[in-house]
Amino acid sequence: MKKYFQQYKPFLIFLAAFFGCYIVLTFLYQSFLNSFDTNAVDAITQAVAQNSEKAVSWFFMRIQAESVINEPFVRIYFQNQYIVRIVEGCNGISVIILFISFIVAFSGSLKNTMLFIFGGTLLIYILNVLRIALLIVLMYYFPEEKHLLHNVLFPAIIYGTVFILWIIWVNKFSKYAK
Repeated sequence: MKKYFQQYKPFLIFLAAFFGCYIVLTFLYQSFLNSFDTNAVDAITQAVAQNSEKAVSWFFMRIQAESVINEPFVRIYFQNQYIVRIVEGCNGISVIILFISFIVAFSGSLKNTMLFIFGGTLLIYILNVLRIALLIVLMYYFPEEKHLLHNVLFPAIIYGTVFILWIIWVNKFSKYAK
């Protein structure tokens, strides 16, 4: 048994670091969410909705994000038509937690790890806001393609970006890159 532990020690350390970080961050995020009423929009989802609204408005399109009392989502009206609602699952935090957990599990120097986590988190947040903004416009013009846009194309873009960031991290900055 000791032989196998030694043989698989790097993998076991990776698993422990990944799941440890994932569990801690998920617990902290859930504690944050629990500080809001169950029928209210949390601050992060509200910020993502407002930023998506601003991104669409840059192109001089009529858009309005509306929070309604006792609804745990933000309604989005585009060109005076109700298009989508933004819920907690749309804010990208679960993807960011997954990203950070992987980076911590394959950590490098403290400076590189912290900078990559900050830069990657910022990139994922911005990409998510732009993803939602584009999704709003496309769902207005192509409502029949809702499933393809929401469930296939846009998740592929966000998770594909995270995967590319992981590859860059492992090959360039982690302690395993050498």
